[in-house]
Amino acid sequence: MEINLTKQTFDGEVVKSDIPVLVDFWASWCGPCRAVAPVISEIADEYNGKVKVCKVNVDDESALAAENAIVSIPTVIIFNKGKQVGKLVGARSFDEYADELDKLL
Repeated sequence: MEINLTKQTFDGEVVKSDIPVLVDFWASWCGPCRAVAPVISEIADEYNGKVKVCKVNVDDESALAAENAIVSIPTVIIFNKGKQVGKLVGARSFDEYADELDKLL
C-alpha cells in the first residue's frame, strides 16, 4: 500500500514511523515518474509490513518538496528513525531501491 503524503501528515507517517519509509517525490507530468510508478508499487507490495512506501506530488506539496531539497524528479528519499538515510535521484530499477532498503532491514 502506498500512502499519499501532505505537509500535515509527513511527520506522523515519516518522522515518527517505527519502520523505514521510502518517499517517492513525483509529478503527473513527469515521464520518468510515470515510468517508475509501477516499480514503486512493486516495492510497496514486496516490502509490505517491513517498509512504509509514501508518495508526494510535488505540484500539490511544493513546500514539502522544498523542505526535502527536491530539485529533480523522480527523487526517492529513504528515512529511518525520522532521519534521511538515502536519496536516489532519477528513475531506478527495483533492485536499486531494494538494495537501499535491505541495508536497513
